Amino acid sequence: MFQNTLIKTDESNTTVLIRLMVGAVFLSEGIQKFLFPELRGAGRFEKIGLPSPEFLGSFVGGFEIICGILILFGLLTRLASVPTFIIMIVAFATTKSEVFMEKGFWELLHGSRTDWSMLLGSIFLIIRGGGNYSLDQKIFSKLSKKKEL
Repeated sequence: MFQNTLIKTDESNTTVLIRLMVGAVFLSEGIQKFLFPELRGAGRFEKIGLPSPEFLGSFVGGFEIICGILILFGLLTRLASVPTFIIMIVAFATTKSEVFMEKGFWELLHGSRTDWSMLLGSIFLIIRGGGNYSLDQKIFSKLSKKKEL
């Protein structure tokens, strides 16, 4: 039952566009945390005051890479989208609240375009699943056919 809920997905042909957007951005950002740790990973986490920045940079980068790949392929899309949602909530709380307080509402909106897209894209994928052209759809179709027999 839980397995079916986790991989069951909508039958939309356009969900792949959201998957490609969210998956590609998280994969890219995760890789950059390892390629440019001072700018995107541990150095950035230290600058904003997060504890254990070395560990956290690698931990978050690893999750972004793994979840980005899973989302791109549409495998366990709902499950993979939960960490991306959490990452975006933490990103807003740790970086965007300061922008809002110092520079105001419009600067916050301008500086958080990608953040909003990733947050809302992650929520969409948690709700809808991987859609057509996903491994979730292929797996669920096979499971459904087996149950019919």
